[in-house]
Amino acid sequence: MAEFTRQRGKRQEDGGLGSVLDVLLANARLVLGVSGAAVLAIATLAVKRLIDRATSPRDEGDPKAEQKTLEESWQDLALIKATPKPPKKQRREDLSEPLLSPAQPPAPEPRVCSVPPETPRVESSPPRCLTLQEKLLSHYSSRLAVPEVQVSLASQLARSICTQLQNFLRNKCPELPFGSLFLSGPLLDGLTALATNDVHLMLPVVLDAMLWSLIPGEDTVVRNPRYWMIKRTDLEYFPRGCSSWDRFIVGRYLSSNVLNETLHKMLVASINWPAIGSLLGSVIHPVVASQELKLEVKHDQVELSITLFPVVEMEDKVLLAAPPEGLVENLWLESFYRAEVSKVKELDAGDSGARQQCLRILNGVCKSHPALHKLSGSPLTHVVLHLSATSSDWAEESLADRFQQVLEELVGYLEKGVLPSYFNHKINLFCELLEEEIDDMGFMLYSAISEPDLLLKEK
Repeated sequence: MAEFTRQRGKRQEDGGLGSVLDVLLANARLVLGVSGAAVLAIATLAVKRLIDRATSPRDEGDPKAEQKTLEESWQDLALIKATPKPPKKQRREDLSEPLLSPAQPPAPEPRVCSVPPETPRVESSPPRCLTLQEKLLSHYSSRLAVPEVQVSLASQLARSICTQLQNFLRNKCPELPFGSLFLSGPLLDGLTALATNDVHLMLPVVLDAMLWSLIPGEDTVVRNPRYWMIKRTDLEYFPRGCSSWDRFIVGRYLSSNVLNETLHKMLVASINWPAIGSLLGSVIHPVVASQELKLEVKHDQVELSITLFPVVEMEDKVLLAAPPEGLVENLWLESFYRAEVSKVKELDAGDSGARQQCLRILNGVCKSHPALHKLSGSPLTHVVLHLSATSSDWAEESLADRFQQVLEELVGYLEKGVLPSYFNHKINLFCELLEEEIDDMGFMLYSAISEPDLLLKEK
């Protein structure tokens, strides 16, 4: 009875332990997966065996039984040690999949693919370094020039505006003997970059040589040989009113300021530009705030900047109503533009030179550069004319050499602060530049002599 009770208690204990293990194994699959549950089952079985032997009665004095029990214990321990350890549990923040993800299928064996023969590499030749000549021509063609059809359209539009303005002046001021308006400027004469689209509208002021005379610039209040005054003469014999231009006299001198102010009022307030613009398929606006007589024209294909200049031609001089800034009035600026264009084209025609091409590039470069824009136009033309007197080779293949030589000449003139006019050596074309402007221009051009690419970069 006591033995039964002991065995029954043992079975109850075994049953309780077994039920606990069964529950643990049943849930292990859910928690640890298939492989983890198998590992736990083997380990549990081994431990259970050890517990059974420990609690079972020993056969005292039976050496074979003791040896068998010892061997079985070592086998179970070996079984536990030989059992592969379950994989380390990942940290939760490193998991890219849920903990209860299904077991991954075995990875397929990699297939051996035949590798296509490697195509031989063709080594690209290094980019060819362009010469300065090629860079200059490329810069002009890609950034400065405009299509010929666009130039033609701009010229036609400017002439139509010229005609409309001529008709208005004849109807509005029939008593004033204005001559026939004509076009001038870089767009039409070809000495600067075509892309500037600047047009000069010249309005001749016809004077009677018996009633008017010129006062040289050296004798004017500014002591500048480039500015002239136009004096009314013989008022004793030909009193005021004998000339139609007497209404613009200030202190016996024909005032460029008064004439410009009168024309400015007409351009802004008297002419119906919206109607003219509609007729020409464009929008025309007079620039109200400018001291110059300017029109801004916008067409679908081109944009123009038109400047109106009253001009007096007397004693082989061409004088523009463009007085200097400041309080000085009545002064007229001597213009050499017509002579410049004529002389450059004459020289090019004589030796098939590239002076005009060189000037187009130089003007385009300087006009687009913040520090050099005041050098464009007349100063560059006079440098080329001076250089033509000493350098005879102006063939197209020498364009790069002449370009650099012009830069060197400009640096020399800027160092002195004096650029004499080709047509009148008394006139300094740098006289209106500030010292700081001269320094900035000189430094920029000095650097460009050794590295001309500085002038060809986009600003």
